[in-house]
Amino acid sequence: MGVIGSSEENAKGRDKAERIGREIAKRKCALLTGGCTGLPYAAVEGAKDEGGTTMGVSPASSRKEHREKYRYPVEDHDVLIFTGAGYKGRNVVLVRSCDAVIATSGRMGTLNELTIAYGEMRVMGLLKGVPGASDEFEKLAEKLGRPGREIVAHEDPEKLVEGVFEKLERA
Repeated sequence: MGVIGSSEENAKGRDKAERIGREIAKRKCALLTGGCTGLPYAAVEGAKDEGGTTMGVSPASSRKEHREKYRYPVEDHDVLIFTGAGYKGRNVVLVRSCDAVIATSGRMGTLNELTIAYGEMRVMGLLKGVPGASDEFEKLAEKLGRPGREIVAHEDPEKLVEGVFEKLERA
């Protein structure tokens, strides 16, 4: 299960992202992120609090580049995959490695990940009530998209994760 969203350290919704990570770990599902800071990392911390497995898919080509160029953490990831593909290339690898993605806020990078997930017919969870891509994507998909995509949107992290897993079970 992927968690995507704002990599800004002070992004709103940190507590909700941690709760999402905890819920994913409680279901014995590995948590994948872009290996970044901010809300995806908060989800990693939540998953680790529950004894979960976490994987980071990095835009960097090495641990050194991951730390120095991107200024991303290596702590709390059980596995780091170095794509060497930059942000957009990393996004494709991340999303295609997940059965579902849950978006927590975010801007253009998150929007890119969501459009990849949409095109790949992944189940998508959108955390509502936080500013950014996760709060806007459902409207955009209705306006520009095709029917038949599996989108769950909710303000409550536990209910959001539950809805995503229910959609996955039916898929």
